[in-house]
Amino acid sequence: MSTLFIFGLLIVLMLTGMPVSIALGMTVLTFLFTMTQVPIESVALKLFTGIEHFEIMAIPFFILAGNFLTHGGVARRMIAFATACVGHLHGGLGLAGVLACALFAAVSGSSPATVVAIGSILLPAMTAQGFPKRFGAGVITTSGALGILIPPSIVMVMYAVATNTSIGQLFIAGVIPGIVLASMLGGVTWYRAWKNDYPRLPRTDFKTLLRTFKDSMWGLLLIIIVIGGIYSGMFTPTEAAAMSAVYAFVVSVFVYKDMTLRQVPKVLLDSANMSAMLLFIIANAVLFSFLMTNENIPQAMAQWMIDQNLGVVLFLLGVNVLLLLAGNVMEPSSITLIMAPILFPIAVKLGIDPVHFGIMMTVNMEVGMCHPPVGLNLFVASGITHMGITELTIAVWPWLLTMLVFLALVTYWPTLSLWLPRMLGMM
Repeated sequence: MSTLFIFGLLIVLMLTGMPVSIALGMTVLTFLFTMTQVPIESVALKLFTGIEHFEIMAIPFFILAGNFLTHGGVARRMIAFATACVGHLHGGLGLAGVLACALFAAVSGSSPATVVAIGSILLPAMTAQGFPKRFGAGVITTSGALGILIPPSIVMVMYAVATNTSIGQLFIAGVIPGIVLASMLGGVTWYRAWKNDYPRLPRTDFKTLLRTFKDSMWGLLLIIIVIGGIYSGMFTPTEAAAMSAVYAFVVSVFVYKDMTLRQVPKVLLDSANMSAMLLFIIANAVLFSFLMTNENIPQAMAQWMIDQNLGVVLFLLGVNVLLLLAGNVMEPSSITLIMAPILFPIAVKLGIDPVHFGIMMTVNMEVGMCHPPVGLNLFVASGITHMGITELTIAVWPWLLTMLVFLALVTYWPTLSLWLPRMLGMM
């Protein structure tokens, strides 16, 4: 009865157009004050302690670093380097887009930021060179989703907070899947360009390649600082986030000098706004998770699945379907914070590795960002390309289909996610 009431009320509130974060909080408070005797003080205490995790501090720092890099000329230099590397192949600028998105994802941690930073520069260049607008939009919209799989990833931080999983293990586990997905998206881009005989750039000489690498080196170093620092034990993921924010500020303002000190307050304010929005969602999601646990809903669901002998294969299939459906109506942060506390205990009880489960959920979030009606990457790309959502949806389907194939690969081949952290002795 309580389960039906909780989920029924949540769905009704969301259908009214209420923001997910407020719908979560209203659901919890309505249930607690009408069907239990929980004192209001304990609710306030739980709301406060829910966002007291040290790991949550990584979120505003990674957002700040991403914003500095987006405005600080790093993307432009990474595009130049990527173009020098692969521009001479079929669909050269398209392949450069995939590579540039992968590189920028490894320093920004955000998919929409990757789409904006790379797309706003590369898409006009692709159109000018003779590429169809749909082709360029499809490449950038889907490749931008690498921002939440290749570490650092804000979605991974949220999963770690919701499930008490190691952020460091998740970051390292995302490296190989991120490279594999980028390669698959690049393969589709090359094939479609080869099939349709899209333009190619002249082969870049070694001197130009070296120069573009040197120009982008300061941005690329951030990847080594974050991943290398975490793996070596020099600092925690949260400290790595703080380091990346300071480093991004120094590079953007004093090294590349593409940003002036007068622009810094605006970047700080934009980052604070985005951080406040995410922290508000986290606080309400923590309350919802507390309610779920208090009512033993995840435990009851886990026991029911075990009693039905569904097994790991069917459970993972069901989780993928559920998350893909949720991606139709919610954005990744909300899905992660609502679904992870419910599904995680069941996964653990079935013997599924928490890190593997986290990577699988992250890939699901990637797919959700690239299809309507609430795919964030679609809306961002629509603003850049001035294309309608329907036209963009048609444009992305070859790459979206590739992402679904990759999702199946990640789901049923745990070694893809777990090999690197195990080899490095982190598990």
